[in-house]
Amino acid sequence: MNRVSLEGKVAVVTGAARGVGELLARKLSARGVRIALVGLEPDALKQVSGRLHSDSDHWHADVTDHEAMARVAAEVKERFGRVDIVVANAGVATGGPFADSDPESWRRVIEVNLVGSAVTARAFLPMLVESRGYLLQIASLAAITPAPMMTAYCASKSGVEAYAHSLRAEVGYRGVKVGVGYLSWTDTDMVRGADQDDVMRELRQRLPWPSNKTYPLGPAVDRLVAGIERRSSHVYGQWWLRGMQGVRGYLPGVIGTVGQREMRRFADRLTGIRTGLVGAGGAADEQQRNTLGK
Repeated sequence: MNRVSLEGKVAVVTGAARGVGELLARKLSARGVRIALVGLEPDALKQVSGRLHSDSDHWHADVTDHEAMARVAAEVKERFGRVDIVVANAGVATGGPFADSDPESWRRVIEVNLVGSAVTARAFLPMLVESRGYLLQIASLAAITPAPMMTAYCASKSGVEAYAHSLRAEVGYRGVKVGVGYLSWTDTDMVRGADQDDVMRELRQRLPWPSNKTYPLGPAVDRLVAGIERRSSHVYGQWWLRGMQGVRGYLPGVIGTVGQREMRRFADRLTGIRTGLVGAGGAADEQQRNTLGK
């Protein structure tokens, strides 16, 4: 597919304070895209905005809050006049055995990753229809294959993949393209946070190649940018993920067998695994909810 020029376009990026969202905003800005940053860390968002090459602004909002995101959408339209690209990137994760998981953290992963993505699309879809724009939903290898110790994250990413495919069929005739972005383990605060637990890190390292590696952020985000330029239906942050689509039907059976063996191997070390949200983004989310709860 031919690439379209992004010069002068307006993009909304959620979860833009760090990691994939922050670097994606920088790389889009370098191509002349005007950027609306959305996230839970206003100071970090302000710093990111200050480093961008093009016109930008930032909004503090929880993507699961319908009223807040509707307000953000209205203010973004007033500020920039239009929206051409929306990247639903905001996400959190938790790990560990489901039976010992913290119910609030488990639910929060579903709320942010799945419900928050839908809230984001609902808020900005009218503007994407006006511009015949592009929505990129960030999913994961976790949408393609299940994994033990990641029940909430796998469920949420499988959900956003299915939701985005359904939405693509609904809005395509109106000129809106919907893409799904797949990333394997990528060097972000979220993955580094998960790796702080010895069992989670060792389990991941025992996965078959090439899914047992942590991949650099830059090349993965470059692939996302190329997908945005092409308005692609599927965007793969690592080259080998495309091939996983052809074998995904076999993966639950394989993971079910291999996963049992690995869980038995680590059974006596599972007690004490951290059950809250991981990484700096998870900490920011928990801080936000604790502040609102006071």
